[in-house]
Amino acid sequence: MLKITNAYCRTIAGAGLLIFSVTCFPQSVVQRAINEQAGAERSAAQTQTRINQLDDQAQAALAEYRAAVSETESLNRYNRVLADQLKSQQEELDSLQAQLNQIDNTNREVYPSMQRMLSTLEQFVKLDVPFLQEERTNRIATIYDIMGRADVSTAEKYRRLMEAYGVEMEYGRTIESYTGAKDGREVDFLRVGRVALLYQTSDQEETGYWDKNSKSWVVNNDYKTAVRDGLRVAKKQAAPALMNLPIPAPEEAK
Repeated sequence: MLKITNAYCRTIAGAGLLIFSVTCFPQSVVQRAINEQAGAERSAAQTQTRINQLDDQAQAALAEYRAAVSETESLNRYNRVLADQLKSQQEELDSLQAQLNQIDNTNREVYPSMQRMLSTLEQFVKLDVPFLQEERTNRIATIYDIMGRADVSTAEKYRRLMEAYGVEMEYGRTIESYTGAKDGREVDFLRVGRVALLYQTSDQEETGYWDKNSKSWVVNNDYKTAVRDGLRVAKKQAAPALMNLPIPAPEEAK
């Protein structure tokens, strides 16, 4: 008699399940599963590559940000130097105002003081960066004319003089673009406070800046893009942004 053991029965049953599994999952299904697994692995590899790219971009952006912060800090230090100079000028103006308030309504004391202030302003404009020269020179000439007129009160003369001082002080805090002539050509000038004065021809073929040390114009087309962008900011055609401009290092006050 043939004896069928439990182990044998389990073996037969396992073989049956295997046959059943193979029968229930044809080769196409198995191949599809394999393909999906391979696709998932490729997707994971692509994702990792993208992560690596994003990490490189983040590192580059961080380096750029640090450079911008460093440049901003340098400009802030220079701005503080200018602020100290402006403060000194304002203190001088306040002192002059206090002196005028103490005058016993005598024009013979007030007039010489205003003449000295006007002469100082005229000298300052001559030595300053040469922007809007005609406009600034004409303003001073008008005040000289007013000073010699008997039909203009002392108070009005003083007001016009203080107004001219105020305009000159405002130049140091603003950015401006204007059109003017240079070497017989019409160019766009860019003034950044009193820190930099640059120009660019309308066809952008020539770009240059005013060199304070040599007191002359220097052609340098390396600043073509910066000046073009700066002109757009000054004309309110673009949002303010950092600009790479030829700014001289601050000098120690004497």
